[in-house]
Amino acid sequence: MTGEPLNVAQIAAADFIPLPTILAAHAARRGPAIALADERRRVPWAELGELTERIAAGLQAAGVMPTEPVAIAATNSVEAALAFTGVLRAGAAAALLTSSAAGETVMAMLADSTARVLFLDAAMAEKIADLPFPESVMRVALDDSDAGVPLSQWLPPAGTTAAPVAIAPEHPFNIIYSSGTTGSPKGIVQSHKMRHEYARRNLLGGYSDATTTICSTPLYSNTTLVSFFPTLAGGGKVVLMARFDARRFLELSQAERVTHAMLVPVQYRRIMELPDFDAFDLSSYVLKSSTSAPFPAWLKADVLKRWPGGLLEAYGMTEGGASAILIAHEFPDKLHTVGRVSPGHVMKVIDEAGNELPPGETGEIVGHSPIMMNGYHRQEGKTREAEWFDAEGRRFIRHGDIGRFDEDGFLILMDRSKDLIISGGFNIYPTDLEAQLTRQSAVREAAVIGIPSDTWGETPFAVVVLADPCADPAAILAEANAHLGKTQRISGIAVIDELPRSAIGKVLKRALRDRFGGNPVTQAFT
Repeated sequence: MTGEPLNVAQIAAADFIPLPTILAAHAARRGPAIALADERRRVPWAELGELTERIAAGLQAAGVMPTEPVAIAATNSVEAALAFTGVLRAGAAAALLTSSAAGETVMAMLADSTARVLFLDAAMAEKIADLPFPESVMRVALDDSDAGVPLSQWLPPAGTTAAPVAIAPEHPFNIIYSSGTTGSPKGIVQSHKMRHEYARRNLLGGYSDATTTICSTPLYSNTTLVSFFPTLAGGGKVVLMARFDARRFLELSQAERVTHAMLVPVQYRRIMELPDFDAFDLSSYVLKSSTSAPFPAWLKADVLKRWPGGLLEAYGMTEGGASAILIAHEFPDKLHTVGRVSPGHVMKVIDEAGNELPPGETGEIVGHSPIMMNGYHRQEGKTREAEWFDAEGRRFIRHGDIGRFDEDGFLILMDRSKDLIISGGFNIYPTDLEAQLTRQSAVREAAVIGIPSDTWGETPFAVVVLADPCADPAAILAEANAHLGKTQRISGIAVIDELPRSAIGKVLKRALRDRFGGNPVTQAFT
């Protein structure tokens, strides 16, 4: 695909331009400038353009048709990123399999995707080695290992270009699989139009040729993609980390003169806790962002104080709906919120019966915007469950979160609706209890779950990670309960070394409920 001249202003102003068209234009314009980098390899824009064409041509030669899913299951690498751009150039949909999941789960995702081609690496091949693998699926080894046909051998000759493909706004761009923390993973289908809207928002916010973004979360996560593709759409450079390490992140930030990063809150915590954090030169930073999990106000304040550049928190869902944005450096008095609803987005609060609630009331959040999923892949029933329609018939996505708007229109999140604890008929929000626990210096992290109670039906139970290994759990529990209302009091406490988390930092409360919620508990234990 020949690249016609395109600048950032044109891309941001356009209602829709397919991403492969944008990448081809940047490849022609940016030439020797670096587009992708990891610990082993640096790829200039011109090479990105050439390899994208060759991968797309290889997929077309394999019979892959436009809108057909092509699976990718690999650790972050330049090759994984190129596989993604090649899939898009072929007009196919990238089915992003959660490479950190168990092998059986990955195979279930592959089967659900219906992909006939799988890009993978040696680590993934080892994970699924003892499992039945469908003979109909071609395996291409991104790392040239024996995981499949080595990529270098599979690729068509240098200079090969793919046949033109017409990409419509509604065509599937990617399929992202949910974490599976609430049941079987579901494939979330996002469109080219949805991705274009993400890119436009970031380009209007300053992404350009001068942008260098570091991606330290997996490419199968929407958290990563909302900064990865806007950086490429702006003509910038992406630095990929195979695995997150706080010190290595800072070393790369300094060496690569990184300007932008999207991190989840647990990553911020680990970075800020490094004793020599202040020794690193982070003056190149323009903006840090965060999403995907609760971001404590005290941690936001610490980042604002010690890390150059702005801080933005984005609240939303992989499924879309509506988003809220907190520009933390502009509203330091609103760090307990997730910001205001994004321009062009509509967010409402509804009750359990689906009735819209007035401003200030607490209820379930639903959202409507240009960035909404097409639906769950091959699961129409699940798609309908995720939808809500207002009186005008507009389609909204249920966020699954409970919250309310303050008097200035800033959204305060209370909890996930599935994590709400109902004790003796009273609604208890675990985040309120977790805040009381983590305000104590002896507590590094805390998660509160509901467990069975013979008296109340359900009762709050705390699971904590200690900052002070000598701290007394019973004293921590007593101190927290002294500041909580009678109906909120925590019935027990457990100490563990580390909270279970997904690959993008979400606390897996279902795993905690499985571990601690089997029997009624009425006293502290460790």
